[in-house]
Amino acid sequence: MTDSLSPGAHSAVQPAVHPVDQRLPAGKLAALGLQHVLVMYAGAVAVPLIVGRALKLSPDEVALLISADLFCCGIATLIQSLGATQWFCVKLPVMMGVTFASVAPMVAIANANGGQAGAQLLFGSIIGAGIISILIAPLVSRMLRFFPPVVTGTIIAVIGISLMRVGINWIFGNPFGPTAPSVVDPAYTKWLADVTSPGSAIPPVPKGLSIVPTVPNPKYADLTGVGIAALVLVSILLIVKFAKGFIANISVLLGIVIGAVVATVMGIMTFEKVGKAAWVDVVLPFHFGMPQFDPFLIFTMTLVMIVVMIESTGMFLALGEMTDRKISQQDLARGLRTDGLGTLIGGIFNTFPYTSFSQNVGLVAVTGVKSRFVCVAGGVILIVLGLLPKMAALVESLPTVVLGGAGLVMFGMVAATGIRILSGVDFKTNRHNAMIVAVSIGVGMIPLIAPNFKQWMPHSIHSLIESGILLTSIAAVLLNLFLNGAKHDEEAIINAAKQAEAH
Repeated sequence: MTDSLSPGAHSAVQPAVHPVDQRLPAGKLAALGLQHVLVMYAGAVAVPLIVGRALKLSPDEVALLISADLFCCGIATLIQSLGATQWFCVKLPVMMGVTFASVAPMVAIANANGGQAGAQLLFGSIIGAGIISILIAPLVSRMLRFFPPVVTGTIIAVIGISLMRVGINWIFGNPFGPTAPSVVDPAYTKWLADVTSPGSAIPPVPKGLSIVPTVPNPKYADLTGVGIAALVLVSILLIVKFAKGFIANISVLLGIVIGAVVATVMGIMTFEKVGKAAWVDVVLPFHFGMPQFDPFLIFTMTLVMIVVMIESTGMFLALGEMTDRKISQQDLARGLRTDGLGTLIGGIFNTFPYTSFSQNVGLVAVTGVKSRFVCVAGGVILIVLGLLPKMAALVESLPTVVLGGAGLVMFGMVAATGIRILSGVDFKTNRHNAMIVAVSIGVGMIPLIAPNFKQWMPHSIHSLIESGILLTSIAAVLLNLFLNGAKHDEEAIINAAKQAEAH
């Protein structure tokens, strides 16, 4: 730890201020805060891009989601690290960001209900889950026994596997809609138009007439786009291999920048939307209208939030060890309540559920800087970025192929985090753990491999069972209870959190 005392102050006297509460010089705070922002930036903007496009929103509205996301990231970070009343804040160096755990359920909601109506349902479910999370936070802080590393590791691994589909579709194109693998033969489309036009003679039927997609779509898996995605991926790998420290930590962001430059040179990325965007604008609540509250969707998002809060608990306990600050049950409850408050604020301001970002916890370990005011500075920077629409428009202008190359890394790292957590699980002397992992992952793969498995089930439960993450969560918790019982092992949970933060 860097000694902040003056040279003449070296003595047996201990510093009056705990390292977590040290206020660093303004310049150093700004630089370290910016470092935290850059480390989380690619992950923070990925979620509004995924969900906004799933909702089929206009580019301007997707840019608005990005601005709102960065703004709320900053607000939630300030509440968590600086403090807000005796009920909210863990007062540790924590950066808050949108959790990837919520992406698959949100995309499922967006796919079923697009446009403004879908946005109202989505933000209603997030607001509902945020309120419930605030209320149950003290209870969740006592639920650790139901979420040992064998459960959380399995859930996080399946989150990563489920998200890989998004990254792959970014590279090749969406398997549904305008970039689907096949299109209707243009000759057949012309014949159909001639037949249906009033007063025209019926032309001869083309050979092999089929008004279904049969011709390969030139937009799907275009080799130029695949090449750019490969360049982004290779750039990230080279930076990770040969760079050190901070540069290695922002490898994903640098890979996206390299891909954007190449895409611009090739004429694939343009900046008209950036030019039209305002320099400064305020993020307003309920942009898409008043939220709609669906009990099943709220229940779905609440289950996600419980998993997120269990993961946050491990992060807080590990951070407490890293920073030499004892974390009490009350501290945990306040920190988890802030996850819920951040999610509530997110729903109000047209954005998503929030949690502590594990890569930023890892950065605390890498830099050795324990002051929470570094994250306060990071929060202020995020708020400023959220008020700059040109920045959001620039991110929205990124071609999906650029994001796809980075997505393979980002989403793959989520899966790798789950695997790292599972690497600390006892599979040798406890044969039940392997069974829990095997069956839970299998159940979680059902919606991914057989998305129509629910066609004969009541429509009211579709939103609940079409998320592999939720199916995995339920299966893992129940199987662990059945096979292992509910044993409390705080040390194992802390070790699992440290595994998740490892880089």
